[in-house]
Amino acid sequence: MPKMSRESTTPDAQGPATEWRAELNGYTASIVKLDADGDLTELLKGLPGDHCPSPHWGYVFKGRMWFRDGDQEEAFGAGDAFYVNPGHTSGADEGTEFVVFSPTEIMSGVEAHMMQRAKELSA
Repeated sequence: MPKMSRESTTPDAQGPATEWRAELNGYTASIVKLDADGDLTELLKGLPGDHCPSPHWGYVFKGRMWFRDGDQEEAFGAGDAFYVNPGHTSGADEGTEFVVFSPTEIMSGVEAHMMQRAKELSA
């Protein structure tokens, strides 16, 4: 059975987040730590409905993260396990640490789009 940990992967710092990630049988597992408030809304613009098309499963170790679908916002805090449907934006507060599992096939396109948007926004 595949597994990953912070010790078995190389950290990748991008913007306010550090991520440790691995591919686990078709799912991307990411452990994330935020050093500043983060909001992915602007990076998701240009995707269908300007939202993330992927479902996510995860657990919050520390802090608070949120997912927004239209005008509805759901927040998750330390000790919360979660599932989020496709069609959302998301963010987290400074100091938040969580693990999230997402289908790699969907997320590869989403992440490529977000990287391109980040370049456009920083230009």
